[in-house]
Amino acid sequence: MTIKIGLGLPQLKQYDVGRDVATVARAAEDIGYDSLWVFEVLMYPTPMTQGFHGVPGLPWPDYFRSVADPLVTLSLAAGATDRARLGTGVLVAPLHLPYQLARSLASLDAASGGRLVAGFGTGWSTDQTAALPVAPFEKRGAVLDELLDVCAAVWGPNPVSYQGEITMIAPCEVAPKPVGPIPIYLPALSNRSKRRLVDRADGWMPVASGVRTLAEEQKKIMDLATERGRERPLGLIVRVTTTWTPEPVEGKDRRLFHGSVAQITEDIAAHAEIPGIDEFVVELQVTTRDAAELVDVAAETYASLRAAGI
Repeated sequence: MTIKIGLGLPQLKQYDVGRDVATVARAAEDIGYDSLWVFEVLMYPTPMTQGFHGVPGLPWPDYFRSVADPLVTLSLAAGATDRARLGTGVLVAPLHLPYQLARSLASLDAASGGRLVAGFGTGWSTDQTAALPVAPFEKRGAVLDELLDVCAAVWGPNPVSYQGEITMIAPCEVAPKPVGPIPIYLPALSNRSKRRLVDRADGWMPVASGVRTLAEEQKKIMDLATERGRERPLGLIVRVTTTWTPEPVEGKDRRLFHGSVAQITEDIAAHAEIPGIDEFVVELQVTTRDAAELVDVAAETYASLRAAGI
């Protein structure tokens, strides 16, 4: 079975979101991309109290200084496309009120004709959590658990009611409903999050960081699924963040997914040897200068990946 290919939508400061999202989304669908994706960064702390991904002293990427809202971006893409699935990779659950997010996602799925894929994470940034009147960072796992409960309630039949630690929904009617079940994907980095993934999600959505690492993590998750008696298949969508360059990168400066389209294809093809991958989501927007270049590189990348048998 051919592995699906998704594309990250333009959300960064070099793009005109109101114009470029629709342009790139339409072009990507015409090229053949199976899905279109967004990610979430709430703010860029100044000063930051925590390094990138919690690594002391590691600065946040400069492009995090301006990231368009993920649901606004997906809504623009939904109105410009007919076929491509629309995914969040990922929404940071503790930054949202569960009821409002569940209802917004239901409306987006209904508006797009049932094309939504919901990726949720707990987040790693204490600075982002501190910027909003939300639950403490230490409760981020519990917030994600409650969000999953609230989504099940809001997306299910009326009347809807729910009583949790941070959410109370008195019996009521909530509409519109999703067209069908919205698939839920989780990154699952910790042991607790892996159990949540196996018990509650439709699939796993890791960031590719090397063939060996991905294969080892996949085995842990599949072993856990067997141990916990999961019977239905567990989907696997792999996110790939690239730093594209017009010319090949040689020598020690060549990092994973860094370089020309041919080099990026080579790295993705190596990961594609791992059994069970359903889809790669390729993020190309970081180093392309504008929407026209993003579309050109996306077209070249799609053709290169398909020519490589992906």
